[in-house]
Amino acid sequence: MAWHVLLTARASFDAGAAARDLLASAGCRVTVADPFGPLAAAPLAAALEGYDAVLASSDEYSAPFFADPRTAALKCVSRWGVGLDCVDLAAATRAGVVVCNTPGLLDEAVADYAWALLFAIARQVASGQALLRDGGWSIAWGHEVHSKTLGIVGCGRIGRAVARRAAGFSMRVLGHDPFAPAGSVPGVELVPLDRLLAESDFVTLHCALTPANRGMIGAPQLALMKPTAYLVNTARGALVDEGALVAALEAGAIAGAALDAFAAEPLPAASPLRVAPRTLITPHQAFNSVETGERVSLMAARAIVDLAAGRRPVHVANPDVLAVPQRRAALQA
Repeated sequence: MAWHVLLTARASFDAGAAARDLLASAGCRVTVADPFGPLAAAPLAAALEGYDAVLASSDEYSAPFFADPRTAALKCVSRWGVGLDCVDLAAATRAGVVVCNTPGLLDEAVADYAWALLFAIARQVASGQALLRDGGWSIAWGHEVHSKTLGIVGCGRIGRAVARRAAGFSMRVLGHDPFAPAGSVPGVELVPLDRLLAESDFVTLHCALTPANRGMIGAPQLALMKPTAYLVNTARGALVDEGALVAALEAGAIAGAALDAFAAEPLPAASPLRVAPRTLITPHQAFNSVETGERVSLMAARAIVDLAAGRRPVHVANPDVLAVPQRRAALQA
């Protein structure tokens, strides 16, 4: 039976021609969402009425979404990307919906971009360009990166990729990760978060968002950082108390911040971060290399094709759903 698939992930449209061809060749009927996600639960449920699968942005796949009668036909949520903080996995499992994601494909692109932000904010690249475009010619004083101390919060795949790059700049690397045993991350000294914040010249965030770490970088943590230190966030915006960060930047308590993720996305027009001093902001694009976009789109599409054909997808985020009688997609024995 042909599946009807909705694309809410803009990346799967921009860089996913091969993925769309794969879906079409498997007999799937593909529709592109208008607008793209991330979508809130109610409009998302309306958009997905009658659909079998979604190649998903970071939309609101909440318990009310899965309980909505309009999503009764939905069999698969295939996330474009790794993050699952937007998906209530328990609710998906209760509803019999298989959730997939694409681990391992974003690591190098995000690590590259974290370094791009780190260098750009440390050496005032954006300020220099803005000055020239406005007709000026002056000097923006920044800070060196070589031989400084880098603090990595979250030492999973992306954090480790960031650490590998630090070796080329002769940096001392500190890490904090409650799930990583001492000595388990090559080239990284694992320390408590307070020590990492106090000793690092650059702090970069690479952890998944959980209820336990929401707002983990707040006023007390920012107060521990050096006035010459920079914060870089390519992970999740809600890891940072944005109000506290703006206050720290306005007070000169830290040297600057480079942010690619925000608590509310798109970043609201009235957000103080848009005008905060010594801040470099970009629209959640750390993963957006053409090569990564193609690979991730194909993996997300392949999960849908496999499930439609009765095969178990490679990366199932809620594997318990495979054993529940209410599972909506049939699997071959």
